[in-house]
Amino acid sequence: MKEYQYPIDLDWTTEEMVIVTNMWTAVEEANEKGIPITTFIEKYKLFKEVVKSIGEEKRLGNEFEKASGYSLYRTVQQARKQEKGILKIGAERNGNR
Repeated sequence: MKEYQYPIDLDWTTEEMVIVTNMWTAVEEANEKGIPITTFIEKYKLFKEVVKSIGEEKRLGNEFEKASGYSLYRTVQQARKQEKGILKIGAERNGNR
C-alpha cells in the first residue's frame, strides 16, 4: 500500500467516505493489477451517488492523481470503452507524467 491520503470530504457520512475510498482503491487496482470492469463500474456508480457534480469529481480526481499518479478520468474512460473483461491500465500510463 502506498503512503498517501485519499481525497475525501469530511462533511460526508462514514458510509459515503467508504464508498469514495472504495473508488480510489478500484482505480489503484485497475492501474496496478487489474479489476473486473463490472466491479469497477459498480463502484463508480456508487461514487457518483456521493459525488454528484462533475466539478467535484474533477477536483477530487485531480487531488487523487497528484497523490497517486493514477487518473480517475482515464480509468473511467477506459472502462467505458472496454465494457467487459478485466480493466488493466498499466502500460498505457507510460509517458503521461
